[in-house]
Amino acid sequence: MGLLMNRIGTRATWSLGLVLFGVGSLGNLWVVELNWTIYLLRTCLVVGAAVVFNSSLTYITLTTPVRRRTEAIGILGAGGFLGMLLGPFLGDLILSGGVRTAGHFGVLFWVTTVALVVPALLVCCLRRPPLTPQKSSLRIGEFVRTVWLYWPGPILLCCLAFGVCMTVPFVFLASYVDKLGLQIPGLSMVGLFFGCYAGWGLTVRVALRRLPDRIGRRKVLLVGLTTMAVGMFCFAPVSAAHPWWLVLPALLCGTGHALIFHTMASLALESFPQEVRGSGSSLSLIMLDVGMIAGAPLLGKIAQSYGFPWMYGSIGVVCLSVALVYAYSSLRVWRSRRQIRLIHGERTPWGTVAVAAEVPGAL
Repeated sequence: MGLLMNRIGTRATWSLGLVLFGVGSLGNLWVVELNWTIYLLRTCLVVGAAVVFNSSLTYITLTTPVRRRTEAIGILGAGGFLGMLLGPFLGDLILSGGVRTAGHFGVLFWVTTVALVVPALLVCCLRRPPLTPQKSSLRIGEFVRTVWLYWPGPILLCCLAFGVCMTVPFVFLASYVDKLGLQIPGLSMVGLFFGCYAGWGLTVRVALRRLPDRIGRRKVLLVGLTTMAVGMFCFAPVSAAHPWWLVLPALLCGTGHALIFHTMASLALESFPQEVRGSGSSLSLIMLDVGMIAGAPLLGKIAQSYGFPWMYGSIGVVCLSVALVYAYSSLRVWRSRRQIRLIHGERTPWGTVAVAAEVPGAL
């Protein structure tokens, strides 16, 4: 996917991803039994979403100034929070009301497909990135060579840990709510979690969008990983007798998500030049997917054998461990920044950032 993006451009792959997702969504209207078609359509949905995500991330990095890149990625991610808010709400609205029939799910898939029309039109209106697509090879060896040449370092561990964290809202949350029997009259517990998680995360992301450029991306990322870990530990007191406690980990994990993603993505893509930026974004998302795909079975086994508190605790330990490793690897960068400040005599926070931003990896 990254090589194809380098070759034909981000707008083309973005459109391709939307088409794949639309086929996967609309195709479900004709599924009447469980057979190979359901898996094919599911593949279209997953691959389409991945292509859209990768293309949009790469496009943003190619069209924004270096000093505003982290902020731009953060604003892009704010759209994801909006989707997390609207998706569960629409799902509950369409599928609520007693017995669910094929007609209810038909409406759901039609709404999903029609919702793709607006972004498809907007993609066509986007200005072209200043970089001309490269006539590069599509062989996997070319991707490996590019990754080897521009290896981003320990930041990939953060991508992996973030993927592990994403198993909570996207894999385990519904079964966790059912297993504990969490209920609040008149409220959907899953909707409550996503409302707090995404709503508060969106607020934090927008309010602190320039914080990484002021104090440094690495520091914001480490605070995000630590906050995410604390949020995982806060699942422990949630019980059927105290369902409102679910709000606490939702707010903390939403804060962690808001601080992690854009700083992590900016740092992961920094070492890749523009002409191979698609390969860089693919690598970071591959590590995120590995965290989700490989982490889900292991975490599910922990939850089955020892209970959900141990599973959430394990995720928290992973976050803290990765934060410590990345903090240690950042010591050299922070020492370099301190030397730059001393050499240039910069004393104000704004002056310090202005000088440090000129040095690759300084923030």
